[in-house]
Amino acid sequence: MTTYIIRRCIIGLIILLLVTILVFLLIRLLPGDPLMVYLGNYNPTGNSAIITPEQYQELLHQYGLDRNYFVQYWDWLTDIFRGELGKSIGVGQPIAGLIADAMPRTAYIGVITFLIGTAGGITVGIICAIRRGSWLDNTLTTLSNIGMTIPTFWLGILLIYLFSVQLGWLPTHGWVAPWENFGESTKRLIMPILAVGIGSIAGMARLVRSCMLEVMRTDYVRTAWAKGLRERVILVRHQIKNAMIPVVTALGGALAGILGGSVFIETVFAIPGMGRLMTTAIFDYDYQVVQAGVLLFGGIIIFSNLIVDIAWGWLDPRIRLA
Repeated sequence: MTTYIIRRCIIGLIILLLVTILVFLLIRLLPGDPLMVYLGNYNPTGNSAIITPEQYQELLHQYGLDRNYFVQYWDWLTDIFRGELGKSIGVGQPIAGLIADAMPRTAYIGVITFLIGTAGGITVGIICAIRRGSWLDNTLTTLSNIGMTIPTFWLGILLIYLFSVQLGWLPTHGWVAPWENFGESTKRLIMPILAVGIGSIAGMARLVRSCMLEVMRTDYVRTAWAKGLRERVILVRHQIKNAMIPVVTALGGALAGILGGSVFIETVFAIPGMGRLMTTAIFDYDYQVVQAGVLLFGGIIIFSNLIVDIAWGWLDPRIRLA
């Protein structure tokens, strides 16, 4: 088991390194100059000639943009190992402070959505498998298929139109910390969590239903029925327990989907989290913020997949030899 964990950790580090290289190169290949965008935002008249060429070169040197790509990447990588994420070009603030301010909001929404999506999806999937072919199974399966195909941002806009514009039940946008006003915070988070959670529940439900039906057709389940065991015992000890092994591997992908959905949802609902910070940084060509955000998201996803791999190896010893 130790060798298996070490091998997975090494693979995760290699993948994270490749992600940093890819993002570093792609964002610099985009057309545009981050300093010109910054100067345009600084000067509302749109006249970028508010500084001399010498001052422009000084800014390039200050942010390290006058060096070749290899040196820029190496400097950024060594700064990360020293615990320094750099300084934002767009707002002129340390990136660590921006992430520390935005990440708790994204984490709060993400954890709630992950728990609701996992618990709801598993419950719906089990119900569909147990009542296979019934009107309940057909209805829930159809709704799951629809839920998986609806774009997150479009669903968010639809929810705003229905619950805010037409019914006036919920606020359209914004963020309130739960420790400041829990009731108002809950009202503002219902629609964002629904927009991301519906797709998560739908995907998990389909997977659980498929795994449950596959387990129901196995010999040991038929043997359990032949021995006269109660349905509840067969369901808990034999069907659910064995059907959850493939589901565990999907949890890492579910977390990745929630983090990806936060980029759209936080933009639609004007929530000042990591998703909105990343979106603003991309449009402003704020290289340092995009790199740090992708590194953080990539690290979270790789770490979650590592935990899933370890859990899968613990549940199924055959995986350790793969």
